[in-house]
Amino acid sequence: MLELPRLSFGVGDRFAHQAEAQLAAFERLAAEGVVVAPVWNKSNREHSFIGSRPQSVRAAAARAIAARKWPHPWFVDADHIRLDTVAGFLECSDFFTIDVADAIGAPAAAADVDAFVGRHAELVGRIIVPGIAEPVELDRPALAAIARHYLRACRQAGAIHREIAAHRGADVVVEVSMDETDAPQTPPQLLVILALLADEGVPLQTIAPKFSGRFNKGVDYVGDLAAFEREFSHDVAVLAHAAARYGLPRNLKLSVHSGSDKFSLYPIIRRVLATTGAGVHLKTAGTTWLEELIGLAEAGGDGLVLAREIYGYALDHIDELAAPYAAVIDIDRARLPSVAEVESWDGPLLAAAIRHVPARPEFNPHVRQLLHVSFKVAAKQGGRYTDLLDANRDVVARQVTENILERHLRPLFGAAVPA
Repeated sequence: MLELPRLSFGVGDRFAHQAEAQLAAFERLAAEGVVVAPVWNKSNREHSFIGSRPQSVRAAAARAIAARKWPHPWFVDADHIRLDTVAGFLECSDFFTIDVADAIGAPAAAADVDAFVGRHAELVGRIIVPGIAEPVELDRPALAAIARHYLRACRQAGAIHREIAAHRGADVVVEVSMDETDAPQTPPQLLVILALLADEGVPLQTIAPKFSGRFNKGVDYVGDLAAFEREFSHDVAVLAHAAARYGLPRNLKLSVHSGSDKFSLYPIIRRVLATTGAGVHLKTAGTTWLEELIGLAEAGGDGLVLAREIYGYALDHIDELAAPYAAVIDIDRARLPSVAEVESWDGPLLAAAIRHVPARPEFNPHVRQLLHVSFKVAAKQGGRYTDLLDANRDVVARQVTENILERHLRPLFGAAVPA
C-alpha cells in the first residue's frame, strides 16, 4: 500500500502555474527540519469550471518536483470523487478522496443493519477508548440507529474503492469524506463508521469528519474553540482505537477539510499532534488562486486592471458564483465595496483587502470570499489571465510561497511537531 506520511498538506493550483512556488514553501520548511508531504488537489467540479483535465494536475506537479528535485513523498488527489466521476482520475491520481456525504442518512435494509450489529458485539456496552476520559457507551438500539444512518454511505465508499483498486491495486492513498453534512459526527458515530468501512474492506488512511462550527472557504473558523479541541482530540483517540481493533492502516489520521486559513485552529491541531503523536492531513480551500490575484494587484499595470475587472464581474454575478458554495461562505453584501470604489484603489490597497491578515484594517473577508469562489471568471479570460501570471511570475510566486509557509506550514508544523 502506498503510505501517506504523518504530516501532509493539500495545495490547490487552479491554473497549474504555481506548483514550483508552492513546493518552495515545503522546501523551506524541510530545510528547518520538518518534512510535510505536499498533496496537489483539484475536484471534478473545479476541472469542469475551468475546462482543465485531471492529467494537468499531475503534469504540473511532476514538472515542479523535477525542477526543484524534491526528494520526499508527494501526491495528487482526486478530490471529492464519486462513482460517476472517478474514471477520469484513475490514471493520474494516487490519492483518492471518496465523497459519500450524499448517501449519509439514506435508509439501509433492516437485514443489513441487523447483520452488522450481530457481527459487532464489541460495540455494545461500555467501550474504553484511550484518550477519552469517559467510556464510549452504546446499547443495541443506538448502535443499530447509527449503522442505519451510515451503512449506505460506507457501502458506497466500498464500491468506489473497489473501482479504484480494480485499476490501481493497492498503490493509492484512500480518504473518506463525510464533512459536507448538516451535523458533526460524535465519537460513537465515528467509531461505528470506521467499523462499517473496515467491513467494506476500505483501507482508508485518512477520514474527514464533520466538525462543529463554520469552515467557510478561505477565511478563519467561526465557532467554539474549546468544543473543536474536544472533538478533534476525541476523534484522534477513536481513530487510534479503531485502527488497532479493526485492522485499518496504522497511520490512519484525521483530514480537516476547508482547513486552509483556519488560523485559530492551528494552535489546537498542533497541540493535539504534539501530545498524541497523531498525524493530520489539511485539505486546503484553494487559496493559491487568491494569492495570484494579490500578486497581480501588487504588480500594478495590466495585472491590477484585470484584478479590478474580475472583482467587478464577480460583484455583478454574485448569485451565480456563490450558489455552488452557499453552504461554505458567509458574504455580507453590504460590506462589499462598489465597483467604482475598487476602481479607485491602488494595487497595494486591493491586495491588502484580499490578503488574509485579519489584524490589518484594510482586510475585507467578504471581498475575499467573493473572489475565492470567482476563479472561473479568470478562466473565462483564457490566455489573458495566464499570460499575466507569466509576465508577473516573480511577484505572484512570492505571494504564493510566503502565504503557504508563513501563514500555514510554520504555524502548524514549524520547529517540529513531536511524534
